[in-house]
Amino acid sequence: MRSLMKFIASLIFVLALIFGSIANPALAGDTDPLFVNLTTDDSHGANMALTFAKSQFERGHALTIWLNDKGVFIGSKAKAAKFADHQKMLTELINKGAVVISCPMCMKHYRVKEADLLPGIKVGNPELTGGALFKDNTKTLTW
Repeated sequence: MRSLMKFIASLIFVLALIFGSIANPALAGDTDPLFVNLTTDDSHGANMALTFAKSQFERGHALTIWLNDKGVFIGSKAKAAKFADHQKMLTELINKGAVVISCPMCMKHYRVKEADLLPGIKVGNPELTGGALFKDNTKTLTW
């Protein structure tokens, strides 16, 4: 009985190795687009998101940042005192070709006007946001 159990365990292990080597790994290509869903107005969390996004953008990944929920405050000039460093990074990213989109429902809910957005931030719509989110090979992250 003991040798039968050893045999079955060995067989399972060998099969796992065989089938594991056949499976395609989920890897990002060198230039796969990155879509960052930024939902927080927590300074540290937002900084982590923007810093990560910037580093991947600098490595050649197309970048879209979706300011969603309380993340819309990060792009609001009315919150410049609280988010000065974040807004500086957003502006630099926009100037280098990254796309930053703000959620219109969230803006309405939190009373952020389009005129309050930093220059270059686009107000989202299904075509714009969906076009970035569902672009082939896009990877997504949320903060």
